[in-house]
Amino acid sequence: MRVKNAVHARKKRKKFLKAAKGYRGALSRRYRLAKQAYVKAKRHAYVGRKLKKRNFRKLWITRINIAARNEGLKYNELIHGLKLAGVAINRKMLAEIAVNDPEAFKEYVNLAKEAIGK
Repeated sequence: MRVKNAVHARKKRKKFLKAAKGYRGALSRRYRLAKQAYVKAKRHAYVGRKLKKRNFRKLWITRINIAARNEGLKYNELIHGLKLAGVAINRKMLAEIAVNDPEAFKEYVNLAKEAIGK
């Protein structure tokens, strides 16, 4: 018996064309181009999610470094001092405190200074 493919093929094409809606020019209208654009867009989205984490960590470190230098300590000295003092705080929270609550950040800096003996 002969097996026909029309229903599945149309469904597959519609899936890619629907996903590529809004793409520029022929990328949203032609199946082959839409499929290529869709695959590339998914790849960029995956990579972008990894880059986002990297960029935020860089931002937090920059903010902490600026706030620490204002208190007379380098970033790496601050982190090392906090580790020696047994303070478990992540960079995201430390950056948030540095920006929004300078007095509390100053206490963290003092803890780090005591731990490294500065």
